This record gives sequence, structure tokens and C-alpha cells, in this order.
Amino acid sequence: MRRRTFLTATGLGAGTVLGTAACGGDSQSGDSDSSATKVAYQQWGSGTVMKDYLTGVKSAYESANPGKTMELVPIVASENDYYTKLQLMMRSPRTSPDVVYEDTFLINSDITAGYLQPLDSFLGNWEEWNQFQDVAKGAAKAADGKTYGVPDGTDTRALWYNKDLFTQAGLSADWKPAGWDDVLAACREIKGKLPNVTPINIYAGKAAGEAASMQGFEMIFYGTGTTLYDPDQDKWNVGSPEFRDALTFLKTVYDEGLAPDPSIALDAQVSTRVQEEFLPGGTLAVNLDGSWVSSTWLETGGAPWPEWNDTMGQAPMPTRDGSDGGSISMSGGWTWAMTKNAANADDAWKVISTLTSFENNLRYNINAAAVAVRKDVATDPEYTGSNPTLEFFSGLVPVTQYRPQNTDYPRVSSEIQVAMEAVVTGQASVEEAANAYDDAVKGIVGEDRTATL
Repeated sequence: MRRRTFLTATGLGAGTVLGTAACGGDSQSGDSDSSATKVAYQQWGSGTVMKDYLTGVKSAYESANPGKTMELVPIVASENDYYTKLQLMMRSPRTSPDVVYEDTFLINSDITAGYLQPLDSFLGNWEEWNQFQDVAKGAAKAADGKTYGVPDGTDTRALWYNKDLFTQAGLSADWKPAGWDDVLAACREIKGKLPNVTPINIYAGKAAGEAASMQGFEMIFYGTGTTLYDPDQDKWNVGSPEFRDALTFLKTVYDEGLAPDPSIALDAQVSTRVQEEFLPGGTLAVNLDGSWVSSTWLETGGAPWPEWNDTMGQAPMPTRDGSDGGSISMSGGWTWAMTKNAANADDAWKVISTLTSFENNLRYNINAAAVAVRKDVATDPEYTGSNPTLEFFSGLVPVTQYRPQNTDYPRVSSEIQVAMEAVVTGQASVEEAANAYDDAVKGIVGEDRTATL
């Protein structure tokens, strides 16, 4: 696997010392150093962008801070299992890492559970904090007004499609669907003309975790003009006709054989297979997915594919009928956070500020094909010229939506996955699955906090 030299930072994240990613064995091997700052992150599939990035940062951090060490703690697990394992580790001072990679959709529930500690005392003295966009800062802020994480990037979502397959099927290589019907029409045409090609992938079950909720259901549902939750009223949307419409669209895709067989779609490895096997192999025509997907195909990615930019096009996901702005996207992101049980808060902060310094954040955003949240990174020529899809995915920010920023969302998200899986496997009708979802949400948040929005 190819490795790459990384720009890294001084101990306070100023980004002035050069470091090279280690090419030897995994940095986390051997006995644990009790004096080290332990950094936990997800490792899944063959992708090594995060591992290589952290290995490079570790090398330079330790060179710039004699006597200080970073211990990398990879959690080898799919998305849902990563969240579960990380939370279990954070509960005890004996097993807790010091610094953790936190998905913004979970950060509020982890704050409420007492797993994280605020960073405000450090951020107030960190000049680089002014470089972060306000909307990104808000993703790591809790109801108590304190900030618990430093974001490293954001993302948007859209339709990736194979231009060669579209041409073979007699469709335009410059595809811009104007509504759900246009998406279905193209997929039906591909199924009829190219029987050995799967027309579209939409993540749809519990194994895919938040990818099913966000890349799958919410990219459809939010295109109806409604939302899961009204923060002004503190009400969750139940009994929603639009929720049923979104499930109906998903059911149509799977019932007509336009999506992967459920035995593939509901496997925990589906995202890896989509990015590394189906798309490069020309057996999948359309993939509803995130802005970061091309990072897999870069020279630094898990499955380099030199022809990807010539082969793959991108189109905004349309709203149901092309109204409400015509297209929709969903955005999320991740943060570096400090655990409540961090052995040394000063050292943990030194690591976080190094991980998110200009030079390190620039390198990570380039290799991960992420949408930058630092203003100086977003305008840096190396970043703006790093990926041909950057302009397209950044251009979706004006139409993007965000998941509910509260402690209930992770459990509600799990119920979305249950409803999706029940529909695509035929275990329940749309109405049955939607009713079960409504009842589950009422049980989670309380009936008095639900309404038809």
C-alpha cells in the first residue's frame, strides 16, 4: 500500500515542522505506554487514509515534543460497532483513550453521558480557532453552550454515476435528474439495456448504520420539503406522509431489482464493495453517496483507480418533484474530542491542536477528499486544486441539511434503519414499517414531543 509524506505541526499545532509517515509496523503494536496520549479512531476495510495520516502526525508530534508520545488506538469495526466500542471504552478510566474521533451526530449524546470534557479553556487561547467556520464550530457545541470537539472537515452527498455505462444505455453522460421519477427512469433504462449492471445503490439497512440513515433515507426524505425534527418546537415528526413517500421510493428501487440484492445491500461490507469493487469494475451505474468517495481511488487511497475522474460523473440528488430549490444534500462531519477520563488534559489538547492545525488539516482534507471547515484551508491553492470534484460538492452547501443536533437522534436514526430494512426485505409494508417507526419515536422521546410537522 502506498504511503505519503505528511506536513505536520509543532506541539501547539502551528504547522511548522515536517514529518514523514512511518513505513514500518503499526504504531499501536507492542505494550501500551501509560504516559502516552492515546488516540482512538475507526479502521475498517482496506482504506488507510486515516491510519497513514495519524502515523505521520504521530512521527512529527513526537519529534517536535521530546518526551511526549502518541499511541494510536485503531478500533477495527464497522460504523455502528465503532460507536458502540468507543462508548464502552470511554466509560472507564482504565480503558478510556485520551483523544477520540467523534461523529458529530453522536457528540451530544456522548456529552450527556459524561464521556467528554469541554475544550473552551483551551480554545480561548488558540488563535487558530478563528479560522474555523461558525457552522462547523456549532456542530461540536452542546446545549450547555460549551464546545467539546474540534472539527476536521465536513461533507455533502450526491449521485455518483458511471458516464460510460450511461452512454452504453443510450442515456446522456451529462445526467441531471429533475426529480425522483427521472432517477427511476434512468435506472429502469439501465436495467433493460445492461442486464449485468446494478442500476443504483442506496444504503438501506442496519448493517450500514448511519450511512443508511443519512446517505440513504434522509437524502430521499429531506427532498420532500420536510424534516425529521423541528428544533424551534422541540417536536419530532411522526405520522408523516412524506416519511411514507420516501419509504415507497426506496421500496420501488428494491422491488424492481434496481438496487443490489438484499444479501449484498444488508452486509456490513457493502460500502467497501461499492467503492472498491462495483464502481471501478463497472457493475454499478449510480451510487447515492458522499463527497469523500473519490478518496478511495486516489493514489493514497485503499483502491487506486487512475481513470475514476474520466469515468465517474456527479449529479445533485433531486428533490421529489424538482421543487424547493431542485436538489438536496445532507452534511455531517467528525471532530477530535477529549475524553472525560483523559490522563493529561494539557497533552490531550496539544494532540488535538496538532491534528487540526493548518498544515495537518490541509493534508487530511486533500487525502480524504473532505469539504474544508478551516477558512485558510478552503482557500489554499493546494487544496482547491487537489480534486476535480471539490467545486461540485462544495457547491451543494447552499442546499444542504443537517441531522438533528440532540441526544435523541442516534436512537431515532437506528429506528430509521429498522424501517428501511423491513421494507427492502419485504418483512413489512411501507405503512407497517412507518407505523412501527412512529411508535418507536414516541417511545424514545415521549409522545408529547412528537407532531406531524
